[in-house]
Amino acid sequence: MSINVVHLVGRVGTDPDMKYFESGTVKCRLTLAVNRRRKDSEADWFNLELWGKTAEIANSYVRKGKQIAVRGSLKLDTWNDRSTGVPRSTPIILVDDLQLLGSRRDTETEMMNNSPEYC
Repeated sequence: MSINVVHLVGRVGTDPDMKYFESGTVKCRLTLAVNRRRKDSEADWFNLELWGKTAEIANSYVRKGKQIAVRGSLKLDTWNDRSTGVPRSTPIILVDDLQLLGSRRDTETEMMNNSPEYC
């Protein structure tokens, strides 16, 4: 039996980075800062990857600083460094479930602050 489940709650560090493929598939990348229990320690940063409908929801409602909860699995992206040829890797959380946290009022205030003003 194998288990690969990750649950994280934190604040988004970047606005969604969307990529649209010719096949119609959508991918979104985000970073997430998660505080540790000890107040004197720094936050841990995670790279998130969302696909399909979850990616579209993130693009519509998630912005830098927004608190979210995610459930997904850990995957390792691997490649060879172009200049040295050395194998490299980075962990990524492949998100299956996204929850927007905070109040509805917070979300509405964020949207009002980010929309252009008309005179």
